[in-house]
Amino acid sequence: MKTTNCPIPFSDSDCVLLAHGGGGRMTHQLISNIFYPAFRNSLLEQDHDGCVFRVEAGRMACSTDSFVVDPIFFPGGDIGDLAVNGTVNDLACCGARPLYLTAGFILEEGLPFVDLQRIVLSMKAAAERAGVQIVAGDTKVVERGKCDKLFINTSGIGIVPEGVHIAPDKAHPGDVVICSGLIGVHGITILSARESLGFETDLKSDTASLNNMIGGLLQEIEEVHVLRDPTRGGISGTLNEIAQVAGVEIVLDEALLPIPDAVRGASEILGLDPLYIAHEGLALVILPEEKAEQALAIMRNYPEGKNAAVIGCIQERDHTLVKMKTLYGNYRIVDMLSGEQLPRIC
Repeated sequence: MKTTNCPIPFSDSDCVLLAHGGGGRMTHQLISNIFYPAFRNSLLEQDHDGCVFRVEAGRMACSTDSFVVDPIFFPGGDIGDLAVNGTVNDLACCGARPLYLTAGFILEEGLPFVDLQRIVLSMKAAAERAGVQIVAGDTKVVERGKCDKLFINTSGIGIVPEGVHIAPDKAHPGDVVICSGLIGVHGITILSARESLGFETDLKSDTASLNNMIGGLLQEIEEVHVLRDPTRGGISGTLNEIAQVAGVEIVLDEALLPIPDAVRGASEILGLDPLYIAHEGLALVILPEEKAEQALAIMRNYPEGKNAAVIGCIQERDHTLVKMKTLYGNYRIVDMLSGEQLPRIC
C-alpha cells in the first residue's frame, strides 16, 4: 500500500509560507518573532482573542481603514506607517484623542520576512509618534497571486473630550476652509515610485499622524466646526461630501492653493487634477473666519502644519456644490471624481 506524506515546511524559511497562516506552530513563531516584540504592551500581553481595558467617561470615536498601496515602500514612508497614521488621523478628525489600534494583516505567500519586519517596525515607530498602542491583531496568509505582497487593516478607538463637537453638518456660511499643508504630494509620490510610469520627482509622501496638531488646535479653539483628512477623492471629494451634508456652497480660490511646482508639473504630464489626488498627512479645517489667524498660528507650530493656509470659504446658496475662483477671475465647478483616478494610492 502506497502512502503519501504531507511535507513539513521548514521553520527557517526567509519568506512567508502558507503554513504561517495555519494557526499552528509556524503561526505562533511568526507572531512571536515579528509582531509580538514590536507591538508589545500590557494589553497585548493579555494573550486573548481580544483585549479588555478601562475607558474614561464620555464619548468615544471608532474608525477602521484598509490599506493596499502599491508599491509598499515609497519615498517618505511605507504601507506600515500609512496604516497607523490613516486610522489615527480618522480618529483625530472626529475630535478624538486616539488611544488604541488593532491591526489585521493579509500576507501573500512568498513575502520576504525582511520586508515584513521592516513594515512592522515602521508601524511600531508610527504608533509611538502618535502616542497609541496596537492592542490586538490578526494574520492570514493567501496563495501566491491572491494578494499583492500584503494588505493591512487597522481599526482604532479614541476618547472625545467634553465640549468637542466635530461634524460635517456644522459647516456654516461665514466659515473658512484651512488646508494644513501642501496639496497632492502623497499621490504624486506614489505614482513616481511606480517604475512602469517612468518619471521621477524629489517629493516625499506627506504620511504623518495629525493628532498632536489637531489636539493642540482643539485645546485652544472651541469653534472648530469640521475636520477631515482628504484621502481618496482628494480635496474635491472631501469638500463635496461636506457641502452635500451641510447644504452649503464651498468656494475655493485657486490663487491660495498650496500646490508645489513638482505636483503641478507631474499632474500636467499625467493629465491629473491636484484637487482629486489623495493625501495621507493633510487636514482640512473649517471654522469661523474670525478664528482663522489664530488657527493658522497654532497649526504652523507643528511640522505637519507649517504650510497651513486658508484656501476658501463657505457660502449659503441655493445649490450645494464646490466651485473655484480661477486665476483668471472666473469660476468653475469642482465636482466629485467619477471613476478611479489613481488606483492603490493608499
